[in-house]
Parts: sequence; structure tokens; C-alpha cells
Amino acid sequence: MEQESISKVAIIGAGPAGCMCAYFLQNCFDVTIYDYGSPLRTLLPTGGGRCNLAFAEYDFKELAKNYYRGEKFLYSVFSRFSTFDTINFFNKIGVETYTQEDNRIFPLSNSSKDVRNKFLKALNRVKFKKELISEINFDKYKYVVVAIGGHSSYSLLKKIGHTIVSPKPSLVGLITDEKFPVGISIKNVASCGFVDDILFTHEGISGPLIYKISSLNARKEFPYKISLDFCGDIDLQKLLNDNPHKSIKNLLSEILPKKFAQHLLDRAGIFVDEKSHNINSVQKNTILKYLNSYEILVKGTSKNGEVVTSGGVLLDEVDSRTMQSKIVPNLYFCGEVLDIDGLCGGFNLQNCWSTAFVAAQAILGNR
Repeated sequence: MEQESISKVAIIGAGPAGCMCAYFLQNCFDVTIYDYGSPLRTLLPTGGGRCNLAFAEYDFKELAKNYYRGEKFLYSVFSRFSTFDTINFFNKIGVETYTQEDNRIFPLSNSSKDVRNKFLKALNRVKFKKELISEINFDKYKYVVVAIGGHSSYSLLKKIGHTIVSPKPSLVGLITDEKFPVGISIKNVASCGFVDDILFTHEGISGPLIYKISSLNARKEFPYKISLDFCGDIDLQKLLNDNPHKSIKNLLSEILPKKFAQHLLDRAGIFVDEKSHNINSVQKNTILKYLNSYEILVKGTSKNGEVVTSGGVLLDEVDSRTMQSKIVPNLYFCGEVLDIDGLCGGFNLQNCWSTAFVAAQAILGNR
């Protein structure tokens, strides 16, 4: 870092958290953000390019339940900067929002690029330096904020004594032992207390339900098994009785994609062209087993499409009221550098917005 006066703030990381923190500090400090890449580049792929800014849950404790790592730590954070505050912030910088039926909040433009451009325009007093920081130097800055995200090197933090929880992929597709028909999607599948859609890939399984499961099991050792329920309380006997001359494959194809129905029957060891009236009780129970508790062995996580990581700075070493390090004075953290990760739906960006605000307010209170 070049020579700067102690009245200035260095922010390491130009992602959502770093830029949010800079926004709240820029009127009182000469803020410099250091990053080797383009500012807010990680915002662009969020929400499938539409930018899922937040989730419409306004009770801070209920909101925090969507984080498998960091729930209680976030209580005081979300009580100070909520979903409502996020919406107000983006409205202030010219980003109007709307809420989908599933409570996900998006910009009216449905464009991450639009959000990025307006956000950067709002950072009119912030300096950006394209530089990779390998160590933290307090000789040049009174305050340093680390907002390097979940995919960065944590070596600079280990050097100064912080404990790092080893990062693991979360919100990611899963590699399975079994091979499935590729490209098939099935809606409203239940597993691990969730109900959502899945997609079969060349590596295994993906989609919203699988992202939730991967988040839940982010710290779990491989291999492990999951069970999928495709049909809930289906009355298979009634279906068989009502369609006695229909083949079992065609019958199941009324509730499942045809290729997957054939795959399920092959795994169950049942002839796909068997007529429904010939299906005996043993075969019926076998089909029900695969419809309601289809077991899959998970071998690992896909390297494609990883959204966030589980892991980062140990939360016991950070004050949740200020985001300040308990080990190094005047060092602050915000965003995914912390051992906090949430489900899909805008929760990980909300972590960035809220922790950044709290860090900025603590620095402003110390000036």
C-alpha cells in the first residue's frame, strides 16, 4: 500500500461487502479499495444475471435462520441493518426493486449490470487501486477493512494470528455415484426438510433443492447418502387400478419425465412395458420406495457453478456488534470472508450489505 495518512481507510476487496462499506465511509474518510480485479465483478452472475439483492423477510431472527453458519452471530447485525434497509439503500442510489412470489427481491431492471453501474456511480469519492494485497500494513492506515470474499487466499489473515475455518463449497451441484439421464428437471422434490426443483447433470444432480442440501451438508464428509421424494403421498394402487392396460412406464410418465420414469424402473428391476394390472404387491412397494425415498450416494461437489463457500474467519474472533477483530485493533471484516454462508435467495448478499454497514458505523463511531 502506498503512503497514506492515518485518517484514511483501506478496504481490501472490491466485492459487494467492500463497496457497501466504502459507500458509508466515503463522506468522512478518504477511502481506498484494493483489488486485483474489476469492482463488483462478483455481483454480475448473482440471481442468474438478474441480481437477487435480498429476501423479503423482515424479522431479523427469522432471516438469520437461513444461515447454517453464522445464525446467532447475525442477530445483532440484522437488527441494525435489515432487509428493509437494503431496499432503502438501493432505492437511494437509483435501483428500484420488486419482490417475487417466492419473496426474492430483484431490481426492476432485472439486470446485475444496471445495479453494478449505479452502485459504482454512487461511490464517487472512493479510490480504486488494482493491486493484490499480501499483507496488512497499519503504518499507512488507521483502519483496515478486509472484504476479500470466500474464494480468496486467507494467508494475510493467518499471518496476523486469525484462525481460518477451512473453506468448503456450498450452494453447489453434487457429483453422484449413479448416472442419470442428463438435462431432466423435476419440480417440487422433497429432501432434508426442503421442497424445490432438481436438475440431472452429466456429473450428478443440481438445481435449487440440491444447492440447499449442499449448503446443509457443506461440512459433511464424503461420501454420504441423500433421499429424494418425488411424489409425496401418491396413491399408486389407485393409479394402477384406474389404468390396468397402460404400461407401467407410461403410467409413471404421467407424474415424472418419461426418461426418468424409465430410469427409475430400470433401477427397480421392473420391466418398463409391464402392464399395470400385472404389477404385484412386491413390485408396487418397490416402485413406491423409489418414488418416495430414492437414495443417492453423493461423492463430491461440482466445480462448475459454485456460488459461495462455507468457511472463513472464525466468528469467535470477531465482535458482532462492530465487525472488529478481537485480535488486531482497528481491523474489521465484512461479507463472505467471515465464516457465514446462507441459502439461495439473496441471503449471502444480505450478509454482505449488513456486515458492511455495521463495520462502517463502528469506524465512524471511532473517528
